[in-house]
Amino acid sequence: MNFEATKAFLDQKVAQYNRPDFIPNDPIVIPHGFSKKEDVEIAGFWAAVLAWGQRITIINKCNELFAAMDDAPHDFILNHKESDLKRFLNFKHRTFNATDTLYFIAFFKDFYGQYTSLEEAFVKGMQPNDPDIEKGLIHFHDQFFGLPDAPERTKKHIATPARKSACKRLNMFLRWMVRNDNQGVDFGIWNKISPAQLICPCDLHVDRVGRKLGLITRKQTDWQTALELTANLRRYDSYDPVKYDFALFGLGIEEGF
Repeated sequence: MNFEATKAFLDQKVAQYNRPDFIPNDPIVIPHGFSKKEDVEIAGFWAAVLAWGQRITIINKCNELFAAMDDAPHDFILNHKESDLKRFLNFKHRTFNATDTLYFIAFFKDFYGQYTSLEEAFVKGMQPNDPDIEKGLIHFHDQFFGLPDAPERTKKHIATPARKSACKRLNMFLRWMVRNDNQGVDFGIWNKISPAQLICPCDLHVDRVGRKLGLITRKQTDWQTALELTANLRRYDSYDPVKYDFALFGLGIEEGF
């Protein structure tokens, strides 16, 4: 397909998949269960980090996790007693275990004791004219593991461009928080990061479809691959390139493109 045909095709797929009926079967359903901004951030972040494997399993494990926080994660994190943490000792999803869970809680308790929005952990590493979120992701990783008792094993769950990772889960989380198109899927509750600075989440399905459409040429899938994909998507929409995540993901997982 030529440029115009590809753009028309992708725009049609964005319209098809960027709809509220996309929500129930996707991990984004987890933060959609909350209305308080801090709860949406915490639930969204955790759902994105745990988003590997079957979607129904991810959703069930997240529901289990937040039920243990009385479905009020921000309040629980700030006000829990030490004895309340025992309920997480058996929590596990894939390689994410109780050690990781307890450190996440410790980080959030420290962070929300100082700030009102998780957005600050990203924007403190950025300048307004930065072309993308790369420096913000690196700063977030460093701040996240800034507590003195940060477990080494937990670092595998929080990616960073400094390790050349494609950072697919964090980029998905940022899409959820930043994009605001009134379609009802993404939240758009952050306004210090521009949609133009977002990087497309490069998961297995997006990667495969991107290659078929000629949007990715790199052999491996890493941070440079995510940058290449996003740069090509900017040709179709320079302000909101990551909206095409809906098209690529939908084509891959729903249509087997």
